[in-house]
Amino acid sequence: MNAPDVHGNILVVDDESQITRVLRTALGGHGYSVRTAGDGDEALEVMRDWSPDLVITDLSMPNMSGLELCRRIRSKSAVPIIVLSVRGEETPKVEALDAGADDYVTKPFNMNELIARVRAGLRRAARPAQDENASKIEAGDFQIDLNTRIVKVQDREVRLTPKEFDLLIYLARNPGRVLTHRTLLAAVWGGNNTQQPEYLHVFINHLRKKLDPEDGSAHYIATEKWVGYRFEPSEIK
Repeated sequence: MNAPDVHGNILVVDDESQITRVLRTALGGHGYSVRTAGDGDEALEVMRDWSPDLVITDLSMPNMSGLELCRRIRSKSAVPIIVLSVRGEETPKVEALDAGADDYVTKPFNMNELIARVRAGLRRAARPAQDENASKIEAGDFQIDLNTRIVKVQDREVRLTPKEFDLLIYLARNPGRVLTHRTLLAAVWGGNNTQQPEYLHVFINHLRKKLDPEDGSAHYIATEKWVGYRFEPSEIK
């Protein structure tokens, strides 16, 4: 039987050998080339000689935590990072996302969900980076003109306040990523407002109602409970 086509290199970092074995088998069966490491130090050693296209790391590990590993990787690489966290580990999960992780999956996890997150992370990495100086953003249903501040959703013009517009721009430049409350508040309102998630919640609700006036649901801006938000600009199915 022919081996599956290789879709990308994935580094799995976890001190539980059972999890690394399961992920190696599952990801390999989906056509990925997989290497594993038992902690952060070993992961960095692997990365000296091998370049992963995506990293999956546990948060709670001996020697070097997943949080510190995220910081170390992000200091020198833009490779997508998915963190694995035990249910209830909200604080380290948020810290990891603020440190540069792109997404998270809660243990015990559904393998199909993890594979979907891996595919999404690789797709985001393959997209050209958003040019901060570009005058227009086109993503999914959205057309945004930064000069005229005109926003169209499925060719319908949407009128936003200046702060709503700034929030949408930041979301649109990071499609599919989990953006924490702290990250969004610092980016849009400045560093002195990072402890006011309820303020952000109000503006997200305003945006939702304007982007999808029929029911104001979370079609485009999904809530990641206790963590932040994820912007999905694709056409509603």
